[in-house]
Formats: sequence, structure tokens, C-alpha cells
Amino acid sequence: MFHETRFPTAISRAAHGGPERRTDVIVLGSGAEERNARWADSRRSYNAGYGVKSLDDLYAVIAFFEERRGRLHGFRWRDPTDWKSCAPEGTPSALDQPIGTGDGTTAAFQLVKTYGSAFNPWTRDITKPVAGTVLIAVAGVTQTPTTAFTVDTATGLIAFQPGHVPAAAAAITAGFEFDVPVRFDTDKLEINLQGFRYGAIPSIPIVEIRP
Repeated sequence: MFHETRFPTAISRAAHGGPERRTDVIVLGSGAEERNARWADSRRSYNAGYGVKSLDDLYAVIAFFEERRGRLHGFRWRDPTDWKSCAPEGTPSALDQPIGTGDGTTAAFQLVKTYGSAFNPWTRDITKPVAGTVLIAVAGVTQTPTTAFTVDTATGLIAFQPGHVPAAAAAITAGFEFDVPVRFDTDKLEINLQGFRYGAIPSIPIVEIRP
């Protein structure tokens, strides 16, 4: 089960972590390499312990951990380096990310974010947009939420309302804030309070949930 609640942002803001990929590298006798990607998509992982600065922070993490039952239930995570359709210090615009092209019939489109451009861009499904932040444009014209489209914040699916389905060849773009679906990567929080008082960082592993 997934709980649509976010890990305390004040703590996740100072966490360490980021994307991970799996690549097999075979070095041949000649010294040349052959490389093969084992994962089509990256997976993010974090250590929330770096964001714990006080006993109150520790208490908040323990309470959150217990409510999630350890690894059992997923939750939302704000990645401090990547949580918008634009750069972290920018302001999302309805023109930020292409999410599809209309055909006059299709009414549902998945929110996505594309990384890179010229060489080998990677497109990431955005499944946990933040409510009230999603902006949509069709052929460059900003659409009105609820009237023209609705957003499923649990899946990232955009549904256009009757009479507002994008026409054939119309570019559909989006801007948004989003969270990462994650879970705890441990069923045990081991915290040494004496060590914590002297600056030890508790290990609180978090890992992204992929479909």
C-alpha cells in the first residue's frame, strides 16, 4: 500500500542521495570495453539521516517510520535537487515539458520529465505530482484546471474533459512540482543516542519505488 503523505521536508532537504543506474562493464583482453545497461530507468536512493539535526527530528522520523510499518508502506519524498518540471530555482511553466501530441481522440496523458536533449534523452514518468501545481498548455495555450482537465495526483495522469480533448497534431506541454514515490529500505532503525549527541549520523535509508 502507498500512503499519500510526504516525509518531513525539513529533514529530507539535508539528505544525501540521488539517481543510480546499473551498467555491466566487460573489459576485453585488448583493453577495450563493452558496456550494457541492466536497467532502462534509474532508481533513486537517499539517506535521511543527514537531515536529522535534533532529538525532535529523530522523534519525527521514528513516528513516520512506525506509521509506515518500516518497509511495508510507501510514501512521498521531496528530492531537494529535483522536484520541479524546471530547474530547482526556477518557476514551473505550462511550457516546460512535452507530454504528448493530440490526435483528436486521446484524452489521457501521463506527466513526464525529460532529461538531456541532443544525444540520448531519458524520459521519466512523473507519478506523484503535487496537488495544485500542475499547469497544462495545448498548442501553447494554457488550459484551465478542472474546466479543461483534471489531474490524478496519485498516478500523474492528465485527463482532458469533453470538449477540451487536444486536436490532432496539437503539442501538449506541462509544468509541475512533484514528489518521488519511496519506501524505507530497512525494517530496523538503529540509533545510538550518545553517538548522535557527538555528531554521529544515523542511517535512515530510503529507496525509490519503481513500477
